[in-house]
Amino acid sequence: YFLLSQLSLMDLMLVCTIVPKMAASFLSGRKTISFVGCGMQVGLFVSLVGSEGLLLGLMAYDRYVAISHPLHYSTRMSQRVCLQIASSSWAFGLLDGLTQMVVAMTFPYCGSRIADHFFCEVPTLLKLACADTSLFETLLFACCVFMLLLPFSIILASYVRILGAVLHMHSAQAGKRALATCSSHMTAVSLFYGAAMFIYLRPR
Repeated sequence: YFLLSQLSLMDLMLVCTIVPKMAASFLSGRKTISFVGCGMQVGLFVSLVGSEGLLLGLMAYDRYVAISHPLHYSTRMSQRVCLQIASSSWAFGLLDGLTQMVVAMTFPYCGSRIADHFFCEVPTLLKLACADTSLFETLLFACCVFMLLLPFSIILASYVRILGAVLHMHSAQAGKRALATCSSHMTAVSLFYGAAMFIYLRPR
């Protein structure tokens, strides 16, 4: 429940990063944001998305231990380990967000400053920059691999092992119960990665 509470907090903060400004712009008709405000939005958005991706990956390990090694669960997933999982997710997410925010905000924006988007994010800002952003785009790709694809690989590997453990259970009812404990995590993973794929991987 501690890890789920951290996940809920990240989601709540992510919504609060985007929705209030978006709603204010919609209601007032003034669709502008200050340079500093845009930087803050970029930093918070990237930090929270990265933290959530890492936490979802590490939570898959928690589910794997609970199902495959239930007798060792209390030692492998002690309160100290849960705190380390949560704090490392927050720390790496914050580092990623700060790095991308600082670099993105140092680019010169001398052309059009109209972003065709409902909030500030790095890919949108890069289109407005009047400088060579290729090195930063490589860094951005590396960050995405580490913060999103690596956790997704951990999730896939964990669920393959969970499925293997369930198939070796003697009781079908026990297998169903084991998979039911993963339902909340699988729902969160589906929403997180499903939304990301819909937004960023669909054809333009």
